[in-house]
Amino acid sequence: MGVIVQFSYAQWIARYPEFSQVQPATAQAYFGEAGLYLRNDGTGPVRDAATQLLLMNMLTAHIAALNAPSADGEPAPPLVGRISNATEGSVSVQAQNDYPPGTAQWFQQTRYGSAYWAATVAYRGARYLSNKKPVVGAGPWRGGVGGGGRWPR
Repeated sequence: MGVIVQFSYAQWIARYPEFSQVQPATAQAYFGEAGLYLRNDGTGPVRDAATQLLLMNMLTAHIAALNAPSADGEPAPPLVGRISNATEGSVSVQAQNDYPPGTAQWFQQTRYGSAYWAATVAYRGARYLSNKKPVVGAGPWRGGVGGGGRWPR
C-alpha cells in the first residue's frame, strides 16, 4: 500500500540550506521522528516514493525548526506553542499550547509544518471503499417486518 523512503542528508540540505548547522546524525534522528507523524514503513497512505520523500523531508525540517539551534549556535527557543501575544516595549511574549502534537496547530508553528499540513490534505480523513458486488440475501427486501417476504409491502 504505502512506500518506504530513505533519508539523504545531501538532498535535505539542498532543499533546506537554512539547516546546514544541523549535523547529519541529528537530521537522521529528526527524519526517524518524522515517521511518527507520517508512516514510513510501507503501510502509510502515500503510494508514490517521490511524494513520500518530499513529505518526510518537510516534516524533518519542521522538527528541526522546533529543535535545532540557530545558525549562530543559540539553542532552540524554549518557547513551545503558537505565539498568541507579543509586545515590544519591555519585551513580552505569550504562547498558547493547548493542542496535542499531530494536530493542525502543532504543524502551524513553522512554515515547514504548515506546508506539510497543506500538502497532506488528501491523506487525512476517511476513505470510503464501496463493495460493488451485491450480497445475496442482504438488503431491505429480505426479511422485512413480520418475518419473510418482500419489504416494504
